[in-house]
Amino acid sequence: METTSEYSCAYCGEPNFIFVDLSAGGQQSYIEDCQVCCRPNVLYIRVDEETLDVEIDSEYEG
Repeated sequence: METTSEYSCAYCGEPNFIFVDLSAGGQQSYIEDCQVCCRPNVLYIRVDEETLDVEIDSEYEG
């Protein structure tokens, strides 16, 4: 099951929308390029398994 969620780019601050795979577990991390400035962001994703609310933190890659 997937849902969309939003994060702010760690470099330019612009909002980005991504698909989050809810079946991949309550804590996920991966690298996603910003849709605006194309720089890589490390995303830390937390999914509340009861409510399916998604929280995303982003930081500089490297």
